[in-house]
Amino acid sequence: MAPGDTEREAESLAAKVLKLKLWDDESGGRWKKNVQDIDGEVLCVSQFTLLASTKKGNKPDFHGAMGGDDAKKLYEYFYSKVQAGYAAEKVKNGVFQAMMQVALVNDGPR
Repeated sequence: MAPGDTEREAESLAAKVLKLKLWDDESGGRWKKNVQDIDGEVLCVSQFTLLASTKKGNKPDFHGAMGGDDAKKLYEYFYSKVQAGYAAEKVKNGVFQAMMQVALVNDGPR
């Protein structure tokens, strides 16, 4: 979420997430089905780093991201709207402000 984003943007994004046609249909037609069509699940994860600016220097600048408390409230609102627009039990939530740890499968050549 960026400064100035409101519940209106969160509602629009929640509806868009559920309507995006990202899966093929049974006949191989590309980009024909949304998550509801395939009876899939949704994992919502807050990702403020998408608003990072790397134009100056060697460190990302996150001033374009909304502050933590406000962002958390708006993210939770977004999550509730995704749940309300679909089957709530099929919508999962990441942990807000958690450090993402990914298991290494291949750490490069030896």
